[in-house]
This record gives sequence, C-alpha cells and structure tokens, in this order.
Amino acid sequence: MEKEIYLIRHGETDYNLFGMIQGSGIDSSLNETGRQQAALFFETFSLIKFDRVYVSALQRTHQSVAAFTACGIPTEIHPELNEISWGEHEGKVANSLDKEYFSYIINSWKGGRTNIAIRGGESPEELTLKQEKVIKLLRSRTDEKRVLICMHGRAMRIFLCNLLSLPLSEMDRFHHENLCLYILRLNDDGTFEIKLENHTDHLLPMAVEEI
Repeated sequence: MEKEIYLIRHGETDYNLFGMIQGSGIDSSLNETGRQQAALFFETFSLIKFDRVYVSALQRTHQSVAAFTACGIPTEIHPELNEISWGEHEGKVANSLDKEYFSYIINSWKGGRTNIAIRGGESPEELTLKQEKVIKLLRSRTDEKRVLICMHGRAMRIFLCNLLSLPLSEMDRFHHENLCLYILRLNDDGTFEIKLENHTDHLLPMAVEEI
C-alpha cells in the first residue's frame, strides 16, 4: 500500500541564527523564531491525519512537532535520525581555517568520497548504516498511511539520497530551510518519490508579520 512521508527539518535554534555548528553532539533548543515556525507548521497541517511521528533523539526535533504529539499521535524517538556528527567542530563558529577544511570535506563528498569523516566526526556512509534501520521500519509498517518525520539538515540530505536510491555524492541537490517540508510517497513497488520539495509556504505569515 502507498504511504506518504512528511519530512521536515527542525525549527531555528540560536546555533542556526549565529552560524554555529550543531551536529549530533549539541542538544540545542528552538529559539523564539523556531517556536513560531513550529506553531505555523502545526497550524497549516494540524488536520492531516498522521499515524505516527518520528523524531531524532535531540530536543530541537521534539519541540518542532510537540503540538502533534500533544494531540495524541504516537511519537517515537530514533537516534538514527540524529544529525551527522561534526566532531571537534561542534559548538563553534567556523573561522577561516575551519571554513577551508569544511570546503575540502564537502567537495570530497561531492566527488564521491563519502567514506571520509570530518575530524572526530562521522562520514555520510557511517550515518547511512544507521538510517537504514529507520528506512526498513518505514517499509515494514504497512499499516501506516501517513507519517511525520522531523530531523536535521545534513542528515536529511543523506536520508533523502538513501530513500531515493541516489549516490550520497548528490546530497547537496536537496536544499533545506528551518522547518521546511518534503513530501515523499512510498509506492507499491517499494520505490520512494518526491511530491513536494523544500516547501516553506506555511512560514509566510512570519514574513508578513515582520513588515
């Protein structure tokens, strides 16, 4: 049976606001903007009947979907949905040398060397092995018709490649904003396809409010 997956990135944190590196080792919370984003997402999609909500082990994902959980929708925590580990760079604002090193890592991944990990962190291939557990779960739960998943930027790019059977070197084709939405469909033949990509129309009231 077909299944719809509503996949979102968590709302804004102060780390996002100030350009600090979060990763899986930083359990930051949403800031005021992030809480507004979460409220607007719920306001727009509260009438959608979700069978289950999946979140990472980090509180910024829990806070982003808290209103859905409060409605009684079964919610599961999966550490496999955590952000990639950025190792020794987590919690820091990147200086010029850091940015040069990050460019080397990102370009290496784009070039297909997705086995390379940032210093003290993990590689996209290592994260893929973790994410496979959740993907198998999504495939096996045929009773679920529509689910909501909240995770993190880089991890979401990797997750999308894994869902769509794309090489990890293509992960940067998937753009993402805080509290953006991707909608995917799991077809009868076991393939996933994107129906909506990096959708943020639900956040437009914030822009109007700021004028």
